[in-house]
Amino acid sequence: MDVILLERVEKIGQIGDVVSVKNGFARNFLLPRKKALRATEANKKLFENQRVDIEARNLEAKKEAEGVASKLDGTSYLLIRQASDMGQLYGSVSSRDIADTAEAVGFHINRSQIVLDKPLKSLGLHDVRVVLHPEVSVSISVNIARSQDEADAQARGENVLTQKDDDEKAAKAEAAEEFFEEGAEAPAVEETESDDTEAEKSEA
Repeated sequence: MDVILLERVEKIGQIGDVVSVKNGFARNFLLPRKKALRATEANKKLFENQRVDIEARNLEAKKEAEGVASKLDGTSYLLIRQASDMGQLYGSVSSRDIADTAEAVGFHINRSQIVLDKPLKSLGLHDVRVVLHPEVSVSISVNIARSQDEADAQARGENVLTQKDDDEKAAKAEAAEEFFEEGAEAPAVEETESDDTEAEKSEA
């Protein structure tokens, strides 16, 4: 389907471009979200008549997005979740979860602006892209941990899973050491022969 773009669409084109896209992409995404018009002759004339206004609105929206971007870029958000010893979450973190967490600290982000190829399903620090405007995007950090202490460790660059393994190994080594020390301290049993045996040896 041929469409006229009403805003920049990543990997597709700029405002005013007439591009050919798949029918499903046009019907399910571009047209309902008012990112494009069908490229009919009537719509081409309509666009040209309104082009100045469309570009002016886009420029204003871009400036607003840049203002938010300057404050949002590089920020970090903590999400506490339950997970296995291997670091796999019992569930997942979605774009809605991230949007809600950002909202709680004063940043209004629409979940549709959060770019996730798939939900996050593991502990750790995850870089997430947020598209505030077709021409403005930022990166935020999502810190997923089982506790505040783990989150702090991850923020310092530590691998909490490796640390846990090391702690377990150290605990086992310490327990083994204590066990052998206790064995070493145990009183030795002296083997003494009875008086009768001694007497038998003397007679021999």
